[in-house]
Amino acid sequence: MPAQGTRRSRRRVVELQPVPLGRLVAVYTILAFGLLGLGARLAWLQVADGGNLQKRARAIQTQSIAPIGKRRTIVDRNGQLVALDEQRFTLWAHPRYFNFPGDDPRQVRTAAEVADRLAPVLAQPKALLLANLGSRQSGVKLRSEIDPETAERVRRLGISGLDLEAYPHRIYPQGQLFANVVGFLNLERVPQAGLEQSRDRDLRRQEEILRMRRGADGTPLPEGLVAGSLYGDDLRLQLTLDSRLQQVAQQALAKQVKHWNAKRGAALVMDVRNGEMLALASTPTYDPNRFWAFNPGLFREWSVQDLYEPGSTFKPINLALALQEKAINPTGKETDNGSLSIGGWPIFNHDKKANGLIDYATVLQVSSNVAMVKAMAKVKRERFWFWLNALGINARPDTDLPGAVAGQLKDRNQFISHPIEPAVAAFGQGFSLTPLKLLQLHAMLANGGRLVSPHITRGLRSGEALASPGAASGIQLLDPAVTKQVMAWMESVVSQGNLAVKVPGYRIGGKTGTAQKAENGVYIPGALITSFVAHLPMDNPRYVVLVVVDEPKGGMVFGSTVAVPVAKQIIDALLVLERIPPSGPTGKPKAKPRAV
Repeated sequence: MPAQGTRRSRRRVVELQPVPLGRLVAVYTILAFGLLGLGARLAWLQVADGGNLQKRARAIQTQSIAPIGKRRTIVDRNGQLVALDEQRFTLWAHPRYFNFPGDDPRQVRTAAEVADRLAPVLAQPKALLLANLGSRQSGVKLRSEIDPETAERVRRLGISGLDLEAYPHRIYPQGQLFANVVGFLNLERVPQAGLEQSRDRDLRRQEEILRMRRGADGTPLPEGLVAGSLYGDDLRLQLTLDSRLQQVAQQALAKQVKHWNAKRGAALVMDVRNGEMLALASTPTYDPNRFWAFNPGLFREWSVQDLYEPGSTFKPINLALALQEKAINPTGKETDNGSLSIGGWPIFNHDKKANGLIDYATVLQVSSNVAMVKAMAKVKRERFWFWLNALGINARPDTDLPGAVAGQLKDRNQFISHPIEPAVAAFGQGFSLTPLKLLQLHAMLANGGRLVSPHITRGLRSGEALASPGAASGIQLLDPAVTKQVMAWMESVVSQGNLAVKVPGYRIGGKTGTAQKAENGVYIPGALITSFVAHLPMDNPRYVVLVVVDEPKGGMVFGSTVAVPVAKQIIDALLVLERIPPSGPTGKPKAKPRAV
């Protein structure tokens, strides 16, 4: 037995054999080639493909934040908000992640439970929220246009699975007040009208795509952020318009247009020294916050884009041209027989009455067509056309008002060869312009003969800073002595007439107009455009006011009855807002009723 156990405990011993040399060489060769391959691959990755790998790493590590397209604020001349971007939110729901604060992280709340808490905050019925959620598990759009206060209440609920996506929303605090000049953005934030469209590039904030490096744990790293990359400009576009005066003009105009059942109306106020517009109101208008509810035809400012024949409001300008040409004498007179014939065409005064021998102040007071034709007949036709062309009747005004158009003036040959053309042009017909252009030309009379550029913006300003009024500007066209004489005649229209525009203590000049309305070269029976232009204060002219009412209906339709009441309310407000001191005590004006 012991011998057998000893045999079982013995172990087999394998004798070591020397490894063949060929096998060792083969193994070492394989290892050497493997190491060479790894080295070559490492060299390739580090040297040849290093740039590509670095780009791929940066793409993973870098977060790109695209700009959300915020726009700059628009304010009036006093800093009152006219247009601004306000933050709004879209609420997205992901039901698969619904969880309340304090719940087990693995617990998923039902849509009904979330709707119970969310409905009071959103002020929506629970049933509506459940219907929106449906059976989808993610990416459900619950509501848009959520204001910041409501969004904060949603955040305070702390419900997982609810995401708020911020975006800018353009609002217009003044509503209809500046719609005609500011315009609006559509629902896709594409500018559609007004300054929003014409100054689109200026109104876009200087936003760039922001690229930020993040560490492995998601922590933002300062690497790659250049100076100013997180800067957001605070520039604002400042208007020359005054919200207070604009509101007075808008309300007075709308009331008068409604009273006379007119088609439309416009009221414009300009600083004659530098061309700044203080008011540009028109009616009917629209609310840019709800633009979809209005006729698209209202989105254009007609006083800048539509042409009309100015009629008698152009007579002071024509008299200035005649004086400039020395064709008439300031103390001269004309004989008004009530009618005359030019080239077989009869011309009458508006009341078909004769006024006898009258001076030029009286010509404006009684608005004599016949006397104007005789006065302008003393100006050579080619010189008359030259001046109308030099005034830019048929040229687009130099203005920042969107959509401004050129007027229409007969070509030189037609104007010179047909006597009726300069004859009707003498009392403001036979050519057409915009109310804006007429305002510019009257400003030229008030400022001593300088043609200024009408504008409604003062430029971009930072923060709360406001720009001061611009300096006097313009191209000198007429002799200041000429314009001073015409202004004196215009003052007599108010002081010697029965226009309800007088203000005790103030010297005001003006001229009414009641012109036939033409379409495609043909006058429309019964269709009139009434207007009134005023200058003040006459001792130091600074402002010109123009009111135009298109197609008023009813009896006694004249510039004095339709347009003057609107101008009076604007002038009353202008004197207060601009703190214009009275010209001094004046005597009681002599009442001299005149038909206008």
